[in-house]
Amino acid sequence: MEEMQNQKFYGTTTLGEKGQVVVPAEARTSMKLGKGEKLLVFGMGEDMLILSKISNLEKFASHLAKKMEVIQNIIDKTTKN
Repeated sequence: MEEMQNQKFYGTTTLGEKGQVVVPAEARTSMKLGKGEKLLVFGMGEDMLILSKISNLEKFASHLAKKMEVIQNIIDKTTKN
């Protein structure tokens, strides 16, 4: 597992015939994912998927809001010049 600023890379997975993917065991353990766990699936751009536990939706939304604030501040600073 490679760690990048509070983000972790757990390896790869392969899309099966029925469109299913296997979440690597280390990721399931680390994230405390159990059988039957409901996950939200978000598309980012044209080629990125993000999985999030439904129980963490509020935390995920807060994270996105903070990122948007940073982006908006950068836009504001660059358009004032």
